[in-house]
Amino acid sequence: MRILGIDPGLAIVGWGVLDYNRSRFRTVAYGALRTPAGTATEERLALLYGGMQELLERYHPDSMAIEELFFNTNITTGIRVAEARGVLLLAARQAGVAIQEYTPLQVKQAVVGYGRAEKQQVISMVTALLGLKEAPKPDDTADALAIAICHAHCGGSRLASYFNRNTV
Repeated sequence: MRILGIDPGLAIVGWGVLDYNRSRFRTVAYGALRTPAGTATEERLALLYGGMQELLERYHPDSMAIEELFFNTNITTGIRVAEARGVLLLAARQAGVAIQEYTPLQVKQAVVGYGRAEKQQVISMVTALLGLKEAPKPDDTADALAIAICHAHCGGSRLASYFNRNTV
C-alpha cells in the first residue's frame, strides 16, 4: 500500500510517500510544499492545491494520512492552517484517495511509543524506522513521514480490508 503522509500548514506543508508491505517500509519520496511569505492567503491556498495535485498525480497513493488540526493559543494561525488543510483534503478527495486523520498524540504513540514524546524523539525514530542516512528536513517533512508511519501501524483494520479486497 502506498501512503502519502501530510503535515498541513500555510507556509510549509511537509509530505512523505511510503510503500508499506508486510510490515516493511520503503521510502519513495519526501519533501515540502512552500508558499512565499507576504503572498495573499488565497494565492498561497491555490499554490498548495496545485502542489498537492502534482503529488497525487506523481505518486498515486492508495491513502493519505493527515494530521488533525491542533489549536494552540494563536487562533488566527489555526484558521489559516485549517484553510490550507481544507484545500489539501479537497485535492485528495477529488483524486479519489482514501483519507485518514490522526492526532499528534496518536502519531507520537505509534512512532515513538509515547504520546508525549518530544519532536527530536519523533525525528530520530522516523530516521531509524525508515533507514534514512540523515534526518529529513524541514521538521514538517519528518512529521509527514511520522504521520504515514502512524497510518501504517494504526490503520491495521483499514489496511487489512484493503488487502482483502485487492488480493485474490
